[in-house]
Order: sequence, then C-alpha cells, then structure tokens
Amino acid sequence: MDTHTSEASVQLNKPTGFAVQALEDGVVIIGISRGANSKLLHTERLDTGEIMIAELTEVISAVKIRGKAIVLTPYGELGAR
Repeated sequence: MDTHTSEASVQLNKPTGFAVQALEDGVVIIGISRGANSKLLHTERLDTGEIMIAELTEVISAVKIRGKAIVLTPYGELGAR
C-alpha cells in the first residue's frame, strides 16, 4: 500500500460516497484514475430513473458524468436538468 496515499486519505477524512440518478436514457458515468497518467478505468450507463451509488477510492479519484442527471453528495445536490 502506498503510504503517501493512505496518509492523505486519513488527513482528509471526508465522505467520498455519492449517488447519481439518471434523468434521461444513456447517462454515462466514467471513473478516472488517480496519478500523473489519469486513465478512464470504468464506465456505467444508466437509463431514466436508474440510480447508482458509488464511492471514490485510492484508485478512482474523479468521476465524469455525461447526460442529464442529479448527483447527490455529502456537500449537496448537483445536476443538469
């Protein structure tokens, strides 16, 4: 395990979970890796009304969402309607 990453995670101690609800068919959620060479690691496709609950990890540090969706985070609600 990378000591630097573990220390950073402990220091931040922030919630990392979020939920995405699709407002249209074909919403794409893309997980992006951490590090100098960011890579697309995983994609999911949601249709209208589907909900995905996810969490950022030591490997996945960012998420890109294409399409109209509501994103619920510990910090509030975001979305394109």
